[in-house]
Amino acid sequence: MAGSARYTAVLDANVLYPALLRDVLLSLAHSDLYSAKWSAHIRDEWTRSLLRDRPEKREQIQAAVEAMEEAIPDCLVTGYEHLIEGLNLPDSNDRHVLAAAIAGHADAIITWNEKDFPRDVLDSFGIELQTPDEFVLNQLMLRGTIALTAIKAMRERWARPEVSAMALVELLEKRGLPQTAAHLRDVVGLI
Repeated sequence: MAGSARYTAVLDANVLYPALLRDVLLSLAHSDLYSAKWSAHIRDEWTRSLLRDRPEKREQIQAAVEAMEEAIPDCLVTGYEHLIEGLNLPDSNDRHVLAAAIAGHADAIITWNEKDFPRDVLDSFGIELQTPDEFVLNQLMLRGTIALTAIKAMRERWARPEVSAMALVELLEKRGLPQTAAHLRDVVGLI
């Protein structure tokens, strides 16, 4: 797989599972703020969990997967499987995520699962760990106009129901992005 000059982040299953967070992260990637990556294993993990919790949404979940892979070209990391066995993490079930990050030349792994990705292990591969809140806030701080435009466009796509800018800020805060919400609250007129 070819490398990328753009910042590259592997999105763990736990950040792709929630629709709001998935939409925010992919909207930022679609605006070329970073290169979003995941593997078939990660895709299967979040979709399996969502199907378990919402079996009536099978068609919508499949449509979301197809739309994601169409909207984010070159998103799927391949050729990582041979790395899994040689990796040592507190939860061996997370080794596939680190393997995908290594094979995908990722700069970061975006996850809520901080304890299972020790910084010393990631540092040895030149990969950093960021929570979704840290990551989205970093995008807003580094390339604010583009990030705000992406978030506004995302919010405006939502038609049923429509969501006001302040309601979006409140949703982000409730979903575990308090730093992002605090920043957006200060610029709510722009989203």
